[in-house]
Amino acid sequence: MGSRSLTWIGMILGSLVGGFVPLLWGGDTFSLSSIAFSGIGGLLGIYLGYRLSH
Repeated sequence: MGSRSLTWIGMILGSLVGGFVPLLWGGDTFSLSSIAFSGIGGLLGIYLGYRLSH
């Protein structure tokens, strides 16, 4: 698997997981905190996908 593929997979999975984090404390799926955690999860997923590919 190429480095671009792992980076994309990391971004997608990270943003999906990050978007569901506010549900742990009873937050809404479509809230500002969900968008923020989705962005953070996406960035973390990009970082981990890049680290795994190199």
